[in-house]
Amino acid sequence: MAWAIGANGLAGVNGNVLAGLLVEIVLTFIFVIAILGVTSKKAGHGSFGGLVIGLTLVVVHILGIGLTGTSVNPARSFGPALFAAFSGNTAPLVCLWVFIVGPLVGAFFAAAVYKMLESK
Repeated sequence: MAWAIGANGLAGVNGNVLAGLLVEIVLTFIFVIAILGVTSKKAGHGSFGGLVIGLTLVVVHILGIGLTGTSVNPARSFGPALFAAFSGNTAPLVCLWVFIVGPLVGAFFAAAVYKMLESK
């Protein structure tokens, strides 16, 4: 039996790679911009940073889990895809690049936007 235990996929976006990539970019952008915002020394959010980050991650997962499984972390996608491949299901490995490239691009844009906003 081939399992996919926790592996990300593109079934929620009808196998559309571009849609999956866009979902991962946008969700990672939201998550990273929240992290940068609450951990900034200028903002002075104190001890509420962890709560905001955790709740943002919950919202990101609620929005994306039905679409792509919500990666927002390439390491979180790699392990389950590898495990699925060992059990005979190579489908998660085929689309793994989406869950590596998407979060990296989303994080890059979040950092660029945050740097621009913080400089004002």
